[in-house]
Amino acid sequence: MKLQFYTPTHPVLKKYIEGYYFFAKEETNEPVHYWTFPNNYCIVCINQNAKMTFEKNKITVVPSSENNITANLVFRYVSPLEVYYEKMVNEITIYFKPLALHHFTNDLETVFLQKEIEYNPFPDFKQKMEAIFNLTTRKQQIDELEKYWVSKLVIKDLELMQLILSDIEADLKIEDIAKKHTISRQHIHKIFLKTLGKSPSEYRKIYRFRNAITRKKKIKSLTELSYDNLFYDQSHFNKDFKELTTINPKVFFNNVDIEKENLWLFI
Repeated sequence: MKLQFYTPTHPVLKKYIEGYYFFAKEETNEPVHYWTFPNNYCIVCINQNAKMTFEKNKITVVPSSENNITANLVFRYVSPLEVYYEKMVNEITIYFKPLALHHFTNDLETVFLQKEIEYNPFPDFKQKMEAIFNLTTRKQQIDELEKYWVSKLVIKDLELMQLILSDIEADLKIEDIAKKHTISRQHIHKIFLKTLGKSPSEYRKIYRFRNAITRKKKIKSLTELSYDNLFYDQSHFNKDFKELTTINPKVFFNNVDIEKENLWLFI
């Protein structure tokens, strides 16, 4: 199945949105089944005339006879997600960069703390998404989608959390980060759950994993790759990879196309 991942054309959105893709029900009559692997994005999935159900580590999407718009927010998974479409439906999926979704909505902390999955951020959200689905060309859909999200942008002060994220990505210890910003370790853990929906250790592990995948395009040796990405040693690298993918690095890189923006393993 071919999939085009679009990066924002609007210069403002480039700072906040990694990209998005569209599914169209006309693309295939066959079921679509794949594994997707952990990342630190907030992912908004919007479906037209469909029903989505969540089980442990599995999302199932089936067509619905109702005329409806459903939206779901995926923000915390530390093992592969199995995604199964009984039959293809119309879908828009948007990847917001870490912290970015806070600039478009006011209730995200509540959503994270309550572990909500269903997502309806604005009074006009479903009506607008329905209108976008019904446009006749992809260009029209992209223009209207980006125009809509730009209209919802309200810049928030997230400077402290951005600094802490930079420290985590630089592999500073939590106690050192706490001392640097004169806050407690417990407070760091709390604000991570409130602003990212995951713990500092989960964010760090996924960041290393994703960074290693990006670096693998240039580094062929797995041993060199492990040390290049702040893992303690090869066994630490293997352990984290297996926790996040259920398979070892060699098998992962032999079966997943890392040149694509979406790391999917089709079943």
